[in-house]
Amino acid sequence: MKKQIIAILVAGILWFVMFSPWTSIYLNFWAAMSVSAGILMLMSFTLGKDWASQFKLDFKSIIIGLVSACLLWGVFYLGNFAATLLFDFASGQINSIYSLRDGNNYNLIALLLLFWIGPAEVIFWQGYIQRNWMERFGNFKGFFVTTLIYSLVHIWSFNFILVMAACVCGTFWGLMYWYIKPKNLLPLLVSHAVWDTMIFVIFPIQ
Repeated sequence: MKKQIIAILVAGILWFVMFSPWTSIYLNFWAAMSVSAGILMLMSFTLGKDWASQFKLDFKSIIIGLVSACLLWGVFYLGNFAATLLFDFASGQINSIYSLRDGNNYNLIALLLLFWIGPAEVIFWQGYIQRNWMERFGNFKGFFVTTLIYSLVHIWSFNFILVMAACVCGTFWGLMYWYIKPKNLLPLLVSHAVWDTMIFVIFPIQ
């Protein structure tokens, strides 16, 4: 328990540095995110255990990951439409998220999201935090608390749309991890990495 709390505190500090208006102006977001992803993976593999059982390479898992990524992109496409109708500030907040790409090489961003950042988040949040807390507190509590914390670490952006997006993603991938039997991170790795790349680079929703 203590190990997971320390790891989450570290993640919270990293997300504060990346997203808060007091610190983010001094950083290149993608460089900071890449370093943060590395720290998340290092903590996960150092503090976690029995990682071999978490990865099972099979064709079905890849298909599930790809289909779920497309499904989640569709949810966000519809969500963008609904949010801009309901909230006057939504369009500006969504634009500010996409402004993180400005001045950066889109191909490099895609590669980072696909092979480094997306997988690192799955390994940390589902493979390490959610896994341990589901074992300790039960499936629902472990899933709920992990999703809540994943959403809240984005609060430093002071961007309501980003926090809600994190909540939707955390719920989606958290439920995937909960219900996949036997436990396998590969569908989530594919889903998160492909969705990240689609939503930010290939098929942006705005």
